[in-house]
Amino acid sequence: MALVLDTSVLVAALDADDKHHERCADLLSGGDDLVVPAPVLPELDYFCRRAGEPERLLDVLEDGLRGVLRIEELRQDDYARIIELSRAYADLRAGFVDTAVLAVVERLGEKKLATLDRRHFATMRPRHTETLDLLPA
Repeated sequence: MALVLDTSVLVAALDADDKHHERCADLLSGGDDLVVPAPVLPELDYFCRRAGEPERLLDVLEDGLRGVLRIEELRQDDYARIIELSRAYADLRAGFVDTAVLAVVERLGEKKLATLDRRHFATMRPRHTETLDLLPA
């Protein structure tokens, strides 16, 4: 099993001053195979640069190269699903990254998602399971 990571958990895990830092850092060191959907990376870059620490993204990329985590590229079918999710949840204003994360979770058949974004991910319904286990709890 793998744990798919949303941007929010990575941001918190990288920022020792974040109120969710400890829980998110512990989650990432919990022994699960860690998967970062590729669309998370530009969003993570934005938050790292805004915090004045662009090298944090480079650390994540190096972790991908070392096999500490897997960067999951989108596939053609994922884009079709992103369109479906974006239309179905237009009222939520779920953006590209959130719908791409859910498309990857579905394709991989995972039931766990590491996110602090309860607003979107507690509402959007995946195809492969009734609900997602949103972590940290």
